Amino acid sequence: MRGWWQDLTDLVLPAECGGCGQPRTALCDGCRAALCGRLPRRVRPDPAPPGLPLVHAAAPYEDAVRAVLLAHKERGALGLAGPLGAALAEAVCAGLRAEFRSPGDTGVRTRVGGTQGGPQGLVMPLSLVPVPSARAAVRARGHDPARRIALAAAGELRRAGMPARVLAVLRQRRAVADQSGLDSRQRQANLAGALEVAAGGGRLLAGGGRIVVVDDLMTTGASVAEAARALRAVHTKGMSEEAAGENEGAEAVREPGTGVVRGSVLRCENAISAAVVAAAPDSFEINRN
Repeated sequence: MRGWWQDLTDLVLPAECGGCGQPRTALCDGCRAALCGRLPRRVRPDPAPPGLPLVHAAAPYEDAVRAVLLAHKERGALGLAGPLGAALAEAVCAGLRAEFRSPGDTGVRTRVGGTQGGPQGLVMPLSLVPVPSARAAVRARGHDPARRIALAAAGELRRAGMPARVLAVLRQRRAVADQSGLDSRQRQANLAGALEVAAGGGRLLAGGGRIVVVDDLMTTGASVAEAARALRAVHTKGMSEEAAGENEGAEAVREPGTGVVRGSVLRCENAISAAVVAAAPDSFEINRN
């Protein structure tokens, strides 16, 4: 009976912290602070792959953060999607603050979607586009980690008053080799042209607004750069044709003094940015200034 009761309890209560192993908590206070307690920063790998958009990350990929991401991705600790989504939402907001920061904005974070002295009234829609996992990996894990975290992040952003949605419109158009053991140049070659926007995805993206490529982890940046390339290909190849009637001449237009964007920004290449939960520690080192 004792063993049966233990098994049943483990289904209801988390067995241990995903970061440090502390019993009876999905994520202890210390590991939560490591994941969500820092100010997200811009990250850029060296060398950076061509076409890599502006990327912000919530935390370095080390210690407790690494353990939490692996617990969610590889061990199916799905309860960690909530705090991981909160961290991703902060990284998304950091990217928006960096882009639309007005004179005198200190960039000090007060909450998701807000800064002390930052621009107010951001009204454009926000589309989170997760980097897709290979179908075989999704089958083996039983879930798609990046998509699950993106959904949690979109919920955080909507609760903060930001019109966010998840558009899982990217898919692999060909098989790719296992990325482990490949250096930056090899990963770029492995992923070149591997992603595309699924049929009908362009129409979904044509709603306008900011597109943010999202993932749980960025190391060399090859996956994020390839996702951005696939999205840009839709913009230049078909978007102007699909949206010509509704979004003719649509560009990123900011009101003087406020930085508020009015109208669609889809046809501007810089409308694509990226955010990740974690990135390689040395990609933070480059941006210490």
